[in-house]
Amino acid sequence: MSEDLPRIPIPGPEAETTEKMVFLQEQIVNFLRQYSMPLLEVSLVFSKYTRQLTDALEVQARAQGESLPSILSEPWPILGEQDGETAQGPPLETLLGNLDDDRMDILDTILRSAMNATEIPLVDALMQLRQWEHLARNQLASAKGAGQLFSPLEIPDDW
Repeated sequence: MSEDLPRIPIPGPEAETTEKMVFLQEQIVNFLRQYSMPLLEVSLVFSKYTRQLTDALEVQARAQGESLPSILSEPWPILGEQDGETAQGPPLETLLGNLDDDRMDILDTILRSAMNATEIPLVDALMQLRQWEHLARNQLASAKGAGQLFSPLEIPDDW
C-alpha cells in the first residue's frame, strides 16, 4: 500500500536553499490539506516556531552587533480593514480545551524534522513561516465566531 504513495525526496544539507524551502512548503501544505487542521491549532504551532526562530536569530544578530530587520522580527501586518468590535465567544480556556494536542504535535514534528533534515538556514525557515503566520493571522482576524477558529486553514491554490 505504501508503494502507491509518492515519496518526496528530502534535500540534503548541500542542496540549494530553494529546494529546502520547497520541501518545507510541500510538507506543510500536504499535512494541512490531508488533516484539515483547524485555524486556531495551525496558528499556535506557527506562532511557536516563529517565536523560537526569531529568538535564535536575535541572539546571533546581537552577538555580531547587528539587528534583525522587522520583516523577520515582527509579524507581518494584517491585510484589509479591521472593525473595532470584538466578537463575543466562549472563554479562552474553553477554546484551548478543545485543541487536538496530538495533531498539533504532528505538525510540530513535521516542521522540526523538515528543518533539521534539510539544515535549512534559520533566516529562510523564519521567512517561510512568517508567510504562513501571515496567512493564518489574516484568517483569524476575519473570523466572526468560535466556529471559524476551528474551521480548516484555507490554503490558496497557488501555495
